[in-house]
Amino acid sequence: QVQLVESGGGLVQAGGSLRLTCTASGRTFSVYTMGWFRQAPGKERAFVAVITRSGGSTLYADSVKGRFTISRDNVKNTVYLQMNSLKSEDTAVYYCAADRLLNSVLYSAPTEYHYWGQGTQVTVSS
Repeated sequence: QVQLVESGGGLVQAGGSLRLTCTASGRTFSVYTMGWFRQAPGKERAFVAVITRSGGSTLYADSVKGRFTISRDNVKNTVYLQMNSLKSEDTAVYYCAADRLLNSVLYSAPTEYHYWGQGTQVTVSS
């Protein structure tokens, strides 16, 4: 079992940057595939990015490709989401998620993940 805590959200102007951090409890962080998802008001939870257990592979939603970067530090039990060139449509609650999944597959469906953080609000003003 793993517990996840996100931080780093806030209010930023369009074009600005934020870095979200998700810290996991436990000593087996490196066995978990880690994903970032977001949910805007009135919308379903949507995939943002995923990184494999080793950090060797990543996948991004088309809407954030080239602007967001997911990374992880298995020593610090932490996954990051660097968000640049933010747009108003990036406004949402951002969640990190984890599960023990195949390292050869990049999972983008929220239903694949069993463990979730509480979320952190990101608001981009135009």
